[in-house]
Amino acid sequence: MNIFVRYLLIGLVLVGGVTVWDGFFILPEGRQAVITQFGAPVGQPVTEAGLHFKTPFIQNIQYFEKRIMIWDGDPNQIPTNDKTFVYIDATARWRISDALRFLQAAGNVNRAQTLLDDIIDSTIRDLVNKNDLVEIIRSSDWVQGAMQRGVAEKVVAEPIQFGRDKITAMIFDAASKLTTDYGIELVDVMFKRVNYIDSVRQKVYERMISERKRIAAEKRSLGEGQKDEILGKVERELKEITSKATREAEEIKGKADALAARIYADAYNQDPEFYAFTKSLESYKKTVGKNTRLILSSDSEFYKYLDPLKK
Repeated sequence: MNIFVRYLLIGLVLVGGVTVWDGFFILPEGRQAVITQFGAPVGQPVTEAGLHFKTPFIQNIQYFEKRIMIWDGDPNQIPTNDKTFVYIDATARWRISDALRFLQAAGNVNRAQTLLDDIIDSTIRDLVNKNDLVEIIRSSDWVQGAMQRGVAEKVVAEPIQFGRDKITAMIFDAASKLTTDYGIELVDVMFKRVNYIDSVRQKVYERMISERKRIAAEKRSLGEGQKDEILGKVERELKEITSKATREAEEIKGKADALAARIYADAYNQDPEFYAFTKSLESYKKTVGKNTRLILSSDSEFYKYLDPLKK
């Protein structure tokens, strides 16, 4: 009898130990859990890290991440509203917001990634189809940034209504409404790369070259205009300086001539006969050369100082 009781106690201790061992579980940081009973969820998800209890043997634990996870879509060739094909490579960040609903609707992370492929890719395709190419490749503040960088306003040939940033936000809003049904919360959606297909890329390059040539022509035209304006200003200033210098030179020359005339007049008034004599000698010197022959009458004034009888 004592042996039977002893074995019974040992069995009860073992069962109690196994029960305690299987009835408690530790939830690590960064994870959450759903308790299932015979495959069906029981109660609310466990989200607080630490030691927790479950019914041993008949209940199991399904663990899920609480941290943000990354979704990377495959690059897709999508036509825009203006019938231009572009490659869109997008990415998104997401987390499991409701582990119970996630378990019921998605089951696991791999299945969730597949669901996100369908939801996000279809949303991106829908909004890219509804917008022109310029809306996809330009950011919402492109025009303002171009003005701040001093780019001419004519460069913005095609005005944008939304821009890439706002379209990305629209994709995020539309996709977020669908992912909540699966217990998934989208954190954000971003375009990693927007690229042209080869045929479109060549046209874009040609357009960029043409646009830059037009800008260069405008800059050259502006430079030529400024050059002509500067040269005209220089020429005008040069004429003003030359005219002023000529006027001052004439004034100085006139004053000198007047002074010389006054000196001549003063000298003449002091001795008119001597003045007439010196002027006659200067005239002889200028008019009579080596081969000069003069025919003068005896009463000529020019002959006055050459004829001793007239003195």
